[in-house]
Amino acid sequence: MDFSNLHTILRSLYDEMMPLCSDMAGVAQAIAGLGALFYVAYRIWQSLARAEPIDVFPLLRPFVIGFCIMFFPSVVLGTINAVMSPIVQGTASMLEGQTLDMQKYREEKDRLEYEQMMNDPSTAYLVDDAEFDRQIDELGVTEIGTAAGMYIERGMYKVKKAIQNFFRELLEMLFQAASLTIDTIRTFFLIVLAILGPIAFALSVWDGFQSTLTMWIQRYIQTYLWLPVADLFSTILAKIQVLMLQNDISELTNNPNADLDGTNTAYVIFMIIGIIGYFTIPTVAGWIIQAGGAGNYNRAVNNTAMQAGSMAGSVGGAVVGNVAGRAGKLLK
Repeated sequence: MDFSNLHTILRSLYDEMMPLCSDMAGVAQAIAGLGALFYVAYRIWQSLARAEPIDVFPLLRPFVIGFCIMFFPSVVLGTINAVMSPIVQGTASMLEGQTLDMQKYREEKDRLEYEQMMNDPSTAYLVDDAEFDRQIDELGVTEIGTAAGMYIERGMYKVKKAIQNFFRELLEMLFQAASLTIDTIRTFFLIVLAILGPIAFALSVWDGFQSTLTMWIQRYIQTYLWLPVADLFSTILAKIQVLMLQNDISELTNNPNADLDGTNTAYVIFMIIGIIGYFTIPTVAGWIIQAGGAGNYNRAVNNTAMQAGSMAGSVGGAVVGNVAGRAGKLLK
């Protein structure tokens, strides 16, 4: 499954849903117009009652908000997205660079492992069909037991490699699924915030709801930052894997008898940590930007992220446990 295409579909979905913001502009303008009437009338009456000069500058606030509502997709969303887009592009390029390095080092490690086993006659037949056939042909009729042992060892080696590859592919799929889950929720939140954004702007004209404007901006930017934070998280994990691969390559180069089973176990552990850690991304994004009056929202998002992380950890542990149990039965 190509997860990159699914992420592209989510980007297209966001772009396709943006015109719906204009459908809410009419309702929002009516709400904002009525709020502006009360907002201006109250302050003018208050100044007249106190025999004070009328301060015109604060009275411009409802009209500026009304202008933003009229051109909400281009002025508000366009400006925020244009400012935040370079951050997304920068973190995406960082992730792409680390991923390419990881693929290069993984191919180099596989090549060195293959050469290491081919250089040892006692293990060459495990990875090379021609060498296996040659050694079988050299055995005499009286060495049927040795030939049977070679068949068994070769079969066990293939089963072991198949289990290792299955674990790696399973964890990588779960890791990509966690990334897709975060991106899907992020896209859903952004679409809802964008469509209902004019209503939030209109309500902020009314006295008592002024914080709605800053809270909407904070929530939109926080949600927008989920993708850059996720890319940074993936970049860190990719860098860890690159360092592990470099260490394995160094071991294989300097020590022909190096045993890399411990490194493979560490790789599995880091992948499980990455799957669980993906669900802390909303919390990290909340650390980047804060606005007054949004504490309850942050607590709700953090609690949701923690519950999702706990659920992901329990599901991941159950899946890995079941697979390990089956693998143990196969090896027996």
